[in-house]
Amino acid sequence: MAEAAGLQTFSIPLPSPEAALALAGEAESSLRHLESLTGTLLVLRGLDLVLQGRASQLERTSALVDLLRPLWQEGQAITRVDVQTALKALDTGREHEHARLSDQVLARSQSGKLLRPRTLKQKAYVDAMERHDLTLALGPAGTGKTFLATVLAVRMLHERKVERLILTRPAVEAGERLGFLPGDLQQKVDPYLRPLYDALHTLLGSERTATLLEKGVIEVAPLAYMRGRTLVDAFVILDEAQNTTAGQMRMVLTRLGENSRMVVTGDPTQVDLPPGVTSGLAEAAQVLQGVEGVAICTLTAADVVRHPLVQRLVQAYARRDGAPSGSSSRR
Repeated sequence: MAEAAGLQTFSIPLPSPEAALALAGEAESSLRHLESLTGTLLVLRGLDLVLQGRASQLERTSALVDLLRPLWQEGQAITRVDVQTALKALDTGREHEHARLSDQVLARSQSGKLLRPRTLKQKAYVDAMERHDLTLALGPAGTGKTFLATVLAVRMLHERKVERLILTRPAVEAGERLGFLPGDLQQKVDPYLRPLYDALHTLLGSERTATLLEKGVIEVAPLAYMRGRTLVDAFVILDEAQNTTAGQMRMVLTRLGENSRMVVTGDPTQVDLPPGVTSGLAEAAQVLQGVEGVAICTLTAADVVRHPLVQRLVQAYARRDGAPSGSSSRR
């Protein structure tokens, strides 16, 4: 380190141009974000990241950059969520836990991106799904509840731990009635199932997804199709479960057959059921608390991994609803 005008400088060598671009971000937006959070001046000079600041700032910033290393050294762009999560882990003494996030690569997307948990609560959620036959995941939009479950389901299918994937969600009428929508029954419910198809296309590509759907290895269907069945050797994902009634939730949970596991996801703050109707997800989260083989995971606004604005929107609505900052309200 060299001292100049009361400040010190420190250089971090980068392994490749791709790593430098990933760390810097578009128009060096990631570097500017790091500067605003740490008070350290960051300058990219070729394959060297030069840090300038006080000794305490340099120590904190270099530790933060190192926590993010598993992402940028692979050429994966650093997001604001990645930075905020790493910084929170650093400031709360949980950097060793955060470092293990990079070890938990679940799959690779069709575009080549490594898919892994991006927050500590997401990691706990993935761990819960791997260890339990039934996992309930509650949290706001954008926290990766459905996507991480789909990633794990596809991985278990590839590893032949299950023989098929079943993805389902309730077709709750939100402003339009199914009977007035054009097309046959499948065409009527497909819009409700589109987020599940999107996740499969990201992981498998559209052609591979279509092939597995035709063979029945993957089934994407509305919740009503589950009644009367026993789901054996399957990974079952029930999405948007806040819109199930108590009876529907009990029905689908009791479909679980031998060598199967189920993940139930939903946002208790976005219930579209008629007034006075109890959400099956809210009831299940209470009834199943402490039951052996069942995990209940709660994600918060801090785990939102979509556009940075989504996190702020979730927090704003939570404040309006009287929930503590950084958490999702239940009702």
